[in-house]
Amino acid sequence: MRLFLYAVLAFFTVVPAQAEVSEATPSMFVVQGERLAGDSPDHVWRSVARISQWWDGAHTYSGDARRLSLATRAGGCFCERWADQSVEHARVIMVMEHEGVRTLRMAGALGPLQAIGAGGVLTIVVAPDGDGAKITMNYRVSGDASLGLDAMAPAVDMVLMNQLDRLQRYASTGAARAANDG
Repeated sequence: MRLFLYAVLAFFTVVPAQAEVSEATPSMFVVQGERLAGDSPDHVWRSVARISQWWDGAHTYSGDARRLSLATRAGGCFCERWADQSVEHARVIMVMEHEGVRTLRMAGALGPLQAIGAGGVLTIVVAPDGDGAKITMNYRVSGDASLGLDAMAPAVDMVLMNQLDRLQRYASTGAARAANDG
């Protein structure tokens, strides 16, 4: 189990740290962050659905984010398909708009969390904010306390905050990579 935990941590530690773990125990953790995008909430919401354009391919099974798709409707799939292989990263369980605030909620254990039997709920909210939009991402993971999820939380935080940064850049500029990403 310890070797597997190190492998999970190695998978998730490619990105610089961001301390946005709001809660963590051996049986659960919550990662959350928010970013401002300089475009309209409608544009930002459409950008969320174009996940293959902003998700980092280094955090896919195929190594290629162009293989990702996201059907933004209840029952829709956040999936990855290549050759004769496929992965369901998460299942869409809610798409809702209320007073200009749009919410996408998916159930699924991302990456190596899937292999250990953890459960997760990823929520992305796009809300008007001045002349732009605020994007909020919240990922709540739970499982058996023997999994030591609190030890995994910082690594998952790094990956998800990288994804949130990429979404914010993509929605604001049309390019997910930062100028210094090489």
